[in-house]
Amino acid sequence: MPFIRIRHCNYYYEIHGQGPETLVLAHGLLWSSYLFHKQVEYFKDRYRIIVYDHRGQGRSEVMPDGYDMDSLYEDAVALIETLDLGKVHFGGLSMGGFIGMRLAARRPDLVRSLILMETSAQPEPNKFKYGILNTMVRLFGVRSVTAPVMRIMFGEKFLHDPIRRQELEEWRAQLQQNKRTIVRAVRGVLQRKGVEDELSLIKCPTLILVGTQDKATTPEKAEFIHARIAGSILKYVEGAGHTACIEEPEVYNREIEAFLATV
Repeated sequence: MPFIRIRHCNYYYEIHGQGPETLVLAHGLLWSSYLFHKQVEYFKDRYRIIVYDHRGQGRSEVMPDGYDMDSLYEDAVALIETLDLGKVHFGGLSMGGFIGMRLAARRPDLVRSLILMETSAQPEPNKFKYGILNTMVRLFGVRSVTAPVMRIMFGEKFLHDPIRRQELEEWRAQLQQNKRTIVRAVRGVLQRKGVEDELSLIKCPTLILVGTQDKATTPEKAEFIHARIAGSILKYVEGAGHTACIEEPEVYNREIEAFLATV
């Protein structure tokens, strides 16, 4: 398993494919780089794909601090520079998108294009509600909040599709693999500062994807970003929730493929 030392933290990462251009994918809160396994499989024959686990999540090291979004942005910069990736296509889902916006605005020399998935440029509006869930995790573990978190993470279509029940259970099991230390990463997301004023600094080609059933970062959040990044493209993923890369992978892959073809 490949690890890289980034800013005093052992980061887990994977490289797939040997394409001429590099696509870096940053996962959302409570998951790991496995979140993008359907995109990796689809694009690995044409791109060099880098996926990694944020500190304290997946297989990366649990650290006492560094979970705020500015620190995770600095980790992403260090990852790209240490691996000598050059200018990359950067895709981030939810928390990964928080990092992606900071990266594209502050280090345009590292970003060829930006793909924002189910994310927001604004502070967390559900801080109190999610804070209660986080306290429950700290006291009783992730299993105590599995049911409400699954309803936040996935759209109604996926949650109630009898044909995909086994897949849903696999993701429930993935969620329950989180240890209580995940509360540190959750606090970093809940306490994040908005980057509304930085959106106008993003000049690279930008694709924004959002599920129409996303409860965590609603379509209005995507529309806010779209209105403030000049030339950005906004695409809705019909019937998908906050994890549309899993729920509607064919639509997702097709939209990303078409976008990258224009960059």
